[in-house]
Amino acid sequence: RYFRPRGAPPSGGRISPMATSCVTKVELTVSCENLLDMDVGSKSDPLCALLMNTSGNQWFEVDRTERVKNCLSPKFAKKFVVDYYFEVVQKLRFCLYDIDNKTIDLSDDDFLGEFECSLGQIVSSSKLTRPLVLKNKKPAGKGTITISAEEIKDNRVVNFEMEARKLDNKDFFGKSDPYLEFYRQTETGWQLAHRTEVVKNNLNPCWKPFKIPLRSLCAGDMEKPIKIECYDYDNDGSHDLIGIFETSMKRLQEASRSAPAEFECINSKKKQKKKNYKNSGVVSVKVCQVLMVTRVIPMCFTSFFQVGIDFTGSNGDPRSPDSLHYISPQGVNEYLSAIWSVGLVVQDYDSDKMFPAFGFGAQIPPSWQVSHEFPLNFNPTNPFCAGVEGVVEAYRMCLPQVKLYGPTNFAPIINHMAHFAQQALQQNTASQYFVLLIITDGVITDMDQTRGAIVAASRLPMSIIIVGVGKADFTDMEILDGDDGRLRSITGEPAVRDIVQFVPFRKFQNAPREMLAQCVLAELPQQVTSYFRYINLSPPHEPKQS
Repeated sequence: RYFRPRGAPPSGGRISPMATSCVTKVELTVSCENLLDMDVGSKSDPLCALLMNTSGNQWFEVDRTERVKNCLSPKFAKKFVVDYYFEVVQKLRFCLYDIDNKTIDLSDDDFLGEFECSLGQIVSSSKLTRPLVLKNKKPAGKGTITISAEEIKDNRVVNFEMEARKLDNKDFFGKSDPYLEFYRQTETGWQLAHRTEVVKNNLNPCWKPFKIPLRSLCAGDMEKPIKIECYDYDNDGSHDLIGIFETSMKRLQEASRSAPAEFECINSKKKQKKKNYKNSGVVSVKVCQVLMVTRVIPMCFTSFFQVGIDFTGSNGDPRSPDSLHYISPQGVNEYLSAIWSVGLVVQDYDSDKMFPAFGFGAQIPPSWQVSHEFPLNFNPTNPFCAGVEGVVEAYRMCLPQVKLYGPTNFAPIINHMAHFAQQALQQNTASQYFVLLIITDGVITDMDQTRGAIVAASRLPMSIIIVGVGKADFTDMEILDGDDGRLRSITGEPAVRDIVQFVPFRKFQNAPREMLAQCVLAELPQQVTSYFRYINLSPPHEPKQS
């Protein structure tokens, strides 16, 4: 058979269990070798700027490293911390400059080279080394860049409920509009960690519950000082300080378990001027609870992506503009849109980007027998296509060579994928996870067999994404998607976990391509996590709840 095990996983094949409702933060470390020397009498003074593009055309600067003086092989100390969304293609561009002046505008500095990729490529590789290129895409000498990705593993957040009483009135007309700022202590001074909402015209405010990442608040050190400042908000930006106090997470937690922790807001300037000064109000911490936020990030697995395309007769004659398989003069149809949208995201997690692609429900040459799992390239021993572009090309070549027929059977192609997922388990390649994309236009005709196949596959490292094209009744698809209750086979056996995500394409016909991808892939990280939990594989050094 054509199944080929992928490379060994980093970190022993472990995956971090996190939930899709949260963003994962990733820390990127950058170093370079053999940069161009643009200075006379010395070496270049390089700096790296990180730009991001998530909308297709608009690039924006995320951050910059420090400047490393007189060095052609810098190791930048400053890290880039970025939010990572599995279901979004986040394009990154690392730009190197020789900094010889104090201006902020990098266009004034000599360009040393750049590298462009997606965040998913870095995350799935953990460490990536590539050559730098100039603006004209020619090599930037022998310059290379190395980018390492590390998940920020302390995912704890602190849940706060706070109020205050008898705050100073800083306004002539009306009352103060108070808000709080939380600061964490660093080697270089106090760093802003969080700012609450403004409570208008109230000297006894009660702020809405809020959360602060523990890492941002105290870097995980429960005894590290935390400074909280209370201000009166002014529209012109000249916010008036009401008072300040310091505490620590340890003290906040100890107090809030038994009774609210109360702190006097002290305004040092007012204290110096007023002889009988007591405080500028009291801030009460009613709740201070450290929670473990579970998230998912597929950093340590390799996906095995397979496509299944519906070639049943209900799609209509591909030569007719009314057909769902009709390719418009612009070169698109709903099938192609779905392949591009999902494939461009998933391909970043496939080590060799070779995807097997199959069709079902058509009569195929030379015997013209109906097949429910034929390779789009008509090569049973090697159905792989090179990247998303290869799948698209195979689909275009296949379309005029087959006769659309029926019925619409899903079970064969699901069982086909499940066979290779089972093989991966037997070969102890625990880091591999299989993703089957089925694009279909109609009602399933082998519903009982499909339910049984999905229930069986729920025990395997496998997920099924179904995109429904056209205007058919997709009620059966909603049943397969376990959002409304665990799927059961015809014999009553329940699936051990939800592995199906169904999305009707018609909801995204006028939306940007990335919106379909986000919806289609929304449940995949959670499904990956549920599998690793099912086989009792969890990440090392997982922070515990406090």
